[in-house]
Amino acid sequence: MLVTPLPGVDRRGLRAALRDLQTSVGNLHSSGLSTAYERLRAYLDWANDAIQTLSYQISAADVDRLVRTKGYETLLLGLGRFAATDDQRVVNGLLQVELEARVSAFEAARDALDRQIERWSTLGRFVVLDTSVYINHPEKFEEMDFARMIGVCEEPIHILVPIVIVDELDGLKQNGRDKVRWRAGYTLAILDRVLQNPTAQARLREQDFSTPRSGGIPRGEITIELVFDQPGHVRLPINDDEIIDRVAAIQPLAGRDITVVTFDTGFSMRARQAGLVAIKLAQSDG
Repeated sequence: MLVTPLPGVDRRGLRAALRDLQTSVGNLHSSGLSTAYERLRAYLDWANDAIQTLSYQISAADVDRLVRTKGYETLLLGLGRFAATDDQRVVNGLLQVELEARVSAFEAARDALDRQIERWSTLGRFVVLDTSVYINHPEKFEEMDFARMIGVCEEPIHILVPIVIVDELDGLKQNGRDKVRWRAGYTLAILDRVLQNPTAQARLREQDFSTPRSGGIPRGEITIELVFDQPGHVRLPINDDEIIDRVAAIQPLAGRDITVVTFDTGFSMRARQAGLVAIKLAQSDG
């Protein structure tokens, strides 16, 4: 599972914390403690340390999935009862299951984070277009000059599309005005064609450094990627807030600022308030 870093968290520091906690919970198997109750106390001490360490780095839901599990609650609530029992086998059995599960969960979280860091370690600018850009920009999606839009030239651009925007476009395709319905349907068709594998990055436009000879402006490669909601994620009731929240969650994983582009004043203000780089286009742009 891929954890969600809190805004401002360093992704490599988080990876180190996950590695250290995985190692320490794995070491409880061979701790040399003589009784099951001592091992239980050691596990609960580890869990408390893990909760304190991770609560400042990842979402509460991720902490629950990694540490505050049903097994943890069972062992915590039974602490007094287990202290009085002579049945070491029962306590050891419960501990064994939970310790193995924690090692596997932390290993999976660390591996997922490693893959995401590697995936998003490419050079270039990361950009999220608000739904208003797909609908209202004078140029259609495939024809937009993204470099000019965000004020760069030869730098590669990677467009991230949170899945909530796809859902919003689907709704506009069904219920919008004639022009809005057409632009929403057109954009969805382009996304569907380009993103044949919805879990992989795709090239939207190749780099073009030949144009200066003909009086044009060089442009870097344009790539695009869908960003899906994490399992268990609950969306905010207002789509603008949800998009901004998703971008703020993605930014620590990307290890760089993500630029959001919009035509809407309210969206731009909310994005800046959330600490994002926001570009508000005028209706004549393009």
